[in-house]
Amino acid sequence: MRDVCISKGIYYMGVNDRRKHLFENNWPLPFGVSYNSYLIKDEKSVLIDTIEYGSNDNFLNHIERILAGAPLDYLVVNHMEPDHSSMIECVTRRFPNVKLIGNAQTAKILKLYFNLPDESIMIVKDGETISLGEHTLSFHLIPWVHWPETMVTYEQTTQTLFSCDAFGGFGTLDGSIFDDENDFEGHYKSEMLRYYSNIVGKYSGMVQKAFDKLSGVPIKTICPSHGLVWRGNPGRVLELYSKWCNWESEKGVVLVYASMYGNTEQMADFIGRILGEKGIPVRTYDVSKTHVSYILSDIWKYKGLILGTCAYNAQMHPMMEHLCNEIKLIAPKNKTLSIFGSSTWNGAGVKALVKYAPEMGMEVSGTPLEIMGSATYDKLAQSAEAFVDEFVKSL
Repeated sequence: MRDVCISKGIYYMGVNDRRKHLFENNWPLPFGVSYNSYLIKDEKSVLIDTIEYGSNDNFLNHIERILAGAPLDYLVVNHMEPDHSSMIECVTRRFPNVKLIGNAQTAKILKLYFNLPDESIMIVKDGETISLGEHTLSFHLIPWVHWPETMVTYEQTTQTLFSCDAFGGFGTLDGSIFDDENDFEGHYKSEMLRYYSNIVGKYSGMVQKAFDKLSGVPIKTICPSHGLVWRGNPGRVLELYSKWCNWESEKGVVLVYASMYGNTEQMADFIGRILGEKGIPVRTYDVSKTHVSYILSDIWKYKGLILGTCAYNAQMHPMMEHLCNEIKLIAPKNKTLSIFGSSTWNGAGVKALVKYAPEMGMEVSGTPLEIMGSATYDKLAQSAEAFVDEFVKSL
């Protein structure tokens, strides 16, 4: 593991995981993920978070090499999710005198997972500080971003924020770990939004409170638990998070359909082309083919949402129901929703989808578009045009 110095006395100790297929056994990782850990070497040395167990065999050796015979005095536990904490027991075995730093909620969870004596845990309060020598750490609770015990650690001398899951993203760090040496806009941004919308987005209200708590704090470097370290332009990631946590949307429509035999799909394409002719960007997804995490990411990004389903066992299609349930869980706001679909007997799919809309925290704009039987030109020519016109007015 090559040594990477972030600033005087602060080292990057993270690793890349290109083997894991699913984050939290749920979200696809086509570009992998990084687990970021950090070491501050001073009169007192501190490790900030660990990595996921089994992701790299040289993690402890790397710590020892940087310390060069000095003891590891502290291990700060910002967050107890196993991708950050599952090496804690290994660290305490290698460095038996290390003291774990966490808040009261952290201490409770530590005792649930590890057989640690009370004297090995130092409980810190919100805003409390610890001097390491040249460096001084302060601890700030940001509950539900995205677990109840989550906190961030701020190093005052270098104005470095160790932000835990906040400001993180999917994707391994290929080459440099820093934002100013990587193609963020072209490569990392979309995976950061997918991470935010699927992992953190549900707690956007708590993200806003975290912003309020850290307002006025000078930040030169942001060191998250996943993704790029922000030293060149930390204001950029702050800007994006401010936009996302306030549910600010871009112009555009996410058009998602569930179709068994092609009629609802043909409706989706017909509607999409009318929207395109009106100059509105459209992202169209077959919910049975595309993993829901990519669809949710675009739903967070764009203002408009059009959902279409066929009827299936007197309900909406089960994959559309799955998407709707995920939308309910992440709770995006300020969206314009319209609904369409096809059936053969009684329009059960569209009825079920309309009925579920309040569960997603949304109102259906306009009259749902429904056809019976095949999706012919004659059935769609006027009805789809009117449907889109009504939607665009609401948009």
